[in-house]
Amino acid sequence: MIRRLAAEALGTAFLLAAVVGSGIMGERLAGGNAAIALLANTAATGAALAVLITIFGPVSGAHFNPAVTLIAVLRREMSLAAGAAYVLVQAAAAIGGVFVAHLMFALPVLQVSAKLRDAPGQTLSEFVATFGLILTIAGGVRYRPAAVPALVGLYIAAAYWFTASTSFANPAVTIARSLSDTFAGISPSSAPAFLLAQIAGALAGAFVSHFVFGTEKRAAEIRSDA
Repeated sequence: MIRRLAAEALGTAFLLAAVVGSGIMGERLAGGNAAIALLANTAATGAALAVLITIFGPVSGAHFNPAVTLIAVLRREMSLAAGAAYVLVQAAAAIGGVFVAHLMFALPVLQVSAKLRDAPGQTLSEFVATFGLILTIAGGVRYRPAAVPALVGLYIAAAYWFTASTSFANPAVTIARSLSDTFAGISPSSAPAFLLAQIAGALAGAFVSHFVFGTEKRAAEIRSDA
């Protein structure tokens, strides 16, 4: 369990350092062009996710996301105690990753975001983004386990652009980004709606993925037919 928690901590911290750090770098180099800054942010985040899931997946499952852990607990793939430990470590490590990003770019470590993300479309986007993330993970694990790192990285990269919220899809990420008054930030006043939408999206994604992908026995039948 100690190794599993260490893997979750390292993966989540590096993920947030990538999200926030690339946002800062992209904004500095984009010359005021928000599209270019977002493209840089997208590429770094998607690539980092693929790498981190590949190297830490065999150790902890590479959740890096309380919504993913919640579904694992509900499916009885891990105990409630283990799930609670994962979530605590993910939240703390996410904040730590944000602080490291600030230090790397010589910014004040302690910040509070002033970037409002209150539009109803952005809240809906978080439901959609998290719903799709759970479907992506469930389908990948069921039918193409080796492809999961690439699938998740590609899905999040795409969701940065097809959702109005730029796809946080992660409660730990949302909390940590509220402590960064940078390109990737979110105001603490906007965070609760995002958190609720993410949990709702994860639950809906779990329900639909169970219906669509079925049981492991059914998955084995589909694989044998392919």
